[in-house]
Amino acid sequence: MKKSLMGITVILFLAVFLRFYDIKNVPPGLWSDEAMNGINIIQALEGGQWKVFYHENFGREGLFINIQALFVKALGHEPWVLRLPSAIFGVLTVLGLYLMTKELFSWRVAAFSAFFMATSFWHINFSRIGFRAIMAPFFLVWGFYLLLKAIRKATKPQILQDFSQRGGGDLPAGRQGLSNSPAGEYAGLEKFGSKTLFAFLSRPDVLMAFAGLVFGLGVHSYIAYRVAPLIALYPLWKFYKNQAEAVEPPLGGSTAKFCAPCLIVLFIFMALVTTSPLLIYFAQNPADFFGRTSAISIFNSPNPIAQFSENIAKTLQMFNFFGDFNWRHNFRGASQLWWPVGILFLLGIWETLRRIKFAHKFILFWFFIMMLPVVISSEGLPHALRAIVLIPPAMIFAALGLELLIGRINMKFEKWEIDFPERKKQIHRIYKELKIVLFVFFIAVASNSFNQYFFRWAPKLEVYGSFHGDITKIAHWLNNEPPNIKKYVVTNNTDSVDLTERPQSFMPVVFITDTYFESKQRKKNIYYLGKNELDKIDCSAHCVIIPVESNPSIYEEIRQKVPGINIKSDPGFIILEK
Repeated sequence: MKKSLMGITVILFLAVFLRFYDIKNVPPGLWSDEAMNGINIIQALEGGQWKVFYHENFGREGLFINIQALFVKALGHEPWVLRLPSAIFGVLTVLGLYLMTKELFSWRVAAFSAFFMATSFWHINFSRIGFRAIMAPFFLVWGFYLLLKAIRKATKPQILQDFSQRGGGDLPAGRQGLSNSPAGEYAGLEKFGSKTLFAFLSRPDVLMAFAGLVFGLGVHSYIAYRVAPLIALYPLWKFYKNQAEAVEPPLGGSTAKFCAPCLIVLFIFMALVTTSPLLIYFAQNPADFFGRTSAISIFNSPNPIAQFSENIAKTLQMFNFFGDFNWRHNFRGASQLWWPVGILFLLGIWETLRRIKFAHKFILFWFFIMMLPVVISSEGLPHALRAIVLIPPAMIFAALGLELLIGRINMKFEKWEIDFPERKKQIHRIYKELKIVLFVFFIAVASNSFNQYFFRWAPKLEVYGSFHGDITKIAHWLNNEPPNIKKYVVTNNTDSVDLTERPQSFMPVVFITDTYFESKQRKKNIYYLGKNELDKIDCSAHCVIIPVESNPSIYEEIRQKVPGINIKSDPGFIILEK
């Protein structure tokens, strides 16, 4: 117990450090998808337009944006503020993975899984970007942890045994005949205090209710999560098949059984409670249910079966060979797992395929079911963001691979001790040296992730460009300019626009300067013009024009519209001033 507590504490400290360190500067800039969340936040905070689903930008579930809004309200309009919720969800996912894996395997496998996730470049990266997808693994691991714990509690006669071991000896006279019914067992909460509250929260029905609530909330996270109920069918079916056993109260009283179908219905009902706002919205707006998915589906390709097979191959190899080529998602083209962890991942899959136990089947089932949202799309594969729901099982596979390796080594050393008793001291010395090697391996994994993310990936010019570093610099510069000077932000990009018909290249500037509403634009003297609106520029007084793209053609157009204007690059980017 002491060893496991110390282990998860160190792992969580590592997870916190890798997700919060220098978050104000890394990643650089603010990508337009993150900024679009920021625009919706302004609409919600200042316009009262809180939504369960935000239609813009191909449609996004509203939960994450609404959580981000609370941070923006408290801390201001900065890119790192939009990313704080992601970092928090990332750390809590590491803890949730540990607890869930512990329900399935040993504490050591759980600790290995949590460590691999804590130090995964893949998970660190998305824990530091303001994308809603980071919530999907969080709700998966916590939902399944509560579900598995509820099933375990309902199938083992230990509900009151746990209570008696932790405080049953202090029960007052008259409570010796406490029954197992909810009315009897948990009457007088105020008298029993935290121990009774703990016992109450450990009840299978309470755990199952919380499991349903948490699992249902996951539907509000990311579109790939929508296939997750298929995974839940397996443990629920197994639970129903085995039926809950009778619970014998150790202190006397009646015998009670936990009804497996009743608990399953409770789980489904509570999941529907938290899912219902989004389900109602989709019933009223069916086109938003599919959103961009229908546009990038393999069923739009000439040969869907061939495309499906190709997508499976690309997704399976991304763990060990060639990963996502998008600089925002990955160190371009690098495998999603560092090669030693990737080898352990393959060992873990091999070990899982050899086993027939429920825990191994469950993780394997999760892995292949959650591949479906990835492989039925035909855009940008391998796709690390869309495959984010595969991170938890991938880390568990790597942990199982390491556990297999350690187990085989232990068996070998035990055999050597028997076969060569005269060399026992030497064998023990070699065994201790191998423990040091394992410790060095853990340090190497953590150091590699830190190095790859902060020293190799973050300084790349490609990363700077991928996160609109120049546009973000413009936004911060505008924030420091006096309000009495007219400032025009212009673009010749008309491809992607939001519902206000503004190009998405404006979005980082609009969020950081908080100039979505016209009243704020007038107050700060910041205006946004497209390529065909340059005639609206009024430079009768001092004015500054800032193109968000470095394009000589738009400079020439502006000079023709505003005679006598000068081009400068003092702030580190091109401005036109008169």
